[in-house]
Amino acid sequence: MAGATTLGDLASAIGARAEEATIVAELKAGSEAAYAWLIGEFQRPVYGLVYRMVSDPADAADTTQDVFLKVFRGMKHFHGESSLKTWIYRIALHEAANRKRWWFRHKAHETSIEPAESEGLVNGDGAMRSALTDLHDSPFDTMAHQEVQRRVDEELRQIPEPYRTTLILRDLEEMSYEEIAELLQISLGTVKSRLTRGRHALKQRLAPYVREVGEELGLTVPQEEAVKLPRRVSGGGEIEVTP
Repeated sequence: MAGATTLGDLASAIGARAEEATIVAELKAGSEAAYAWLIGEFQRPVYGLVYRMVSDPADAADTTQDVFLKVFRGMKHFHGESSLKTWIYRIALHEAANRKRWWFRHKAHETSIEPAESEGLVNGDGAMRSALTDLHDSPFDTMAHQEVQRRVDEELRQIPEPYRTTLILRDLEEMSYEEIAELLQISLGTVKSRLTRGRHALKQRLAPYVREVGEELGLTVPQEEAVKLPRRVSGGGEIEVTP
């Protein structure tokens, strides 16, 4: 049975690589249908990743556009050394880092007349709201989830690099250890070490808040094992921050 499962997984992997090779060939040939597929497949996850890095909806939207411009222009240089997803995410991380550096040099010194970040999410960012909101939640549940997610974002931004990026990729983007290692070009051991330290740091920052509002918002705080909070991804789920 185990052997059959392994062979099935191998066959699926081979099939996925063959399908991706076909898509890449069509992209390089300039197929409009292939580019439409690429945008439909990756635009939302790339926006989500970039948003978590730059923390501003408008900047995230601009950066996402820059990412896809780089992807379109650079497709001829993609030779399959990594998966298509890994290559696109690597471009996204690079562009997000550039945007953050530009922000600190220029925009941080300006007085913004734009709505506050939380207001922008509630009023203007339809894509992000649909990812955050469960249509079956009551109004109180929706507001409670948004409040928790806002606090998670605030504390996550205080986690130093490279731990924050590793935490985002694993616990929010749900990438495998192997994918993260390939994306960041580090060893599996380094991925696990960064993840452990990032989770511990986030747990330390979130624990006082969860103890303060946990009962009111329906959050459970295990004794010393983990802090579990709603995740900001489509389909529900949780962040589990373990020591």
